[in-house]
Amino acid sequence: MKPVVFSFPTRIFFGAGALTALPENLGLINVRRPLIVTDPGMLNTDAYRSLLDILGQNKDRFVWSVYAGVHPNPTEQDLRESARAFVENNCDGVIAIGGGSALDVGKAARILVKRPDLDLTRFYDETDWSGLAPFVAIPTTAGTGSEVGRSSVITLAKTNRKAVLFNPALLASFVILDPELTRSLPPALTAATGVDALTHCIEAFTCPVFHPICDGVALEGIHLIVDALPRVFKNGKDIDARGQMLVAAAMGAIAFQKDLGVVHSLAHPLSTVAGMHHGLANALCLVPAMKFCASRKPGIYRRVGIACGLDLNAVPDVEADGRTIEFISRFLVGLGLAGRLRAYGVKPEQIDELVAQAWDDPCHKTNVVPVTAEDLRSLYLEVM
Repeated sequence: MKPVVFSFPTRIFFGAGALTALPENLGLINVRRPLIVTDPGMLNTDAYRSLLDILGQNKDRFVWSVYAGVHPNPTEQDLRESARAFVENNCDGVIAIGGGSALDVGKAARILVKRPDLDLTRFYDETDWSGLAPFVAIPTTAGTGSEVGRSSVITLAKTNRKAVLFNPALLASFVILDPELTRSLPPALTAATGVDALTHCIEAFTCPVFHPICDGVALEGIHLIVDALPRVFKNGKDIDARGQMLVAAAMGAIAFQKDLGVVHSLAHPLSTVAGMHHGLANALCLVPAMKFCASRKPGIYRRVGIACGLDLNAVPDVEADGRTIEFISRFLVGLGLAGRLRAYGVKPEQIDELVAQAWDDPCHKTNVVPVTAEDLRSLYLEVM
């Protein structure tokens, strides 16, 4: 067996009120002049006001600046503008608050603080990204798990395609998972981000890379999501379910250290080409992709189904997969996430570009079964 590396280094403060840990721990990483990175919609939220309150209680210790221009599908421009704000305001660290987009931008802006002249299409030509400014992640959605990730997904200006900027140096100095900050997330966004986390767990578990620790994390993440997401979709004030989803989202991102699969290769272009929310794109592609994979490798979803609470120990592989996929299908319907791409504005004439970008996306290369470009086209046409 080829040697592998297991690493779970991120420090996480979890629980209702965990935000109160921020000032002391900013001091421990020598951050006094943080740049807050977020999106425009966050500025009028209770979560953002809570952050300003906790910093405001420590005015003698912190002076902060704000960049609030992050797009829903973050762009290279977001990185360059936030890096410019960091330098112009003489900042010494980044606090990113919001969904995965804000976290991805805050995380990766530090690359351009260090190397403002960098052509991001040549990111991997660099071998040493040590010495980046400290970074603190405060998610207000439970989906991407970007807070514990070593990568950022950014649409680059030169290619107009999503690129994954991956390096362990991008990891957060610490993370705050405070369910109070997700309390006001609306049901539709709660559902879409939650299914993003579910997709991470399912694809990470079935990815053929050897990583039994991540397998266990992924299965428990599925178990938590199946229990908590319907509850918090119905009652956004359920702090226990909110907390459970925050943990599950982080678990999904930890699990996909293994890598992901064809669902993400289908979903990424739907954001860049059609402007679709990533979690929604995953939700619409998940069941067709699971059917595709199960037809080629029966039995791959048995343990996923067991994690969902199904009794599948004594049933044949094909039946185990079928019952699991049917459960996931009904689960998505219950969250209002059924439907076809056409209903969300995707046009048939976009298929060629979607297929081209999906084929270039690396996620399908670690899918549980091999995928061809024609398979990707067939899956898009099925979801249309």
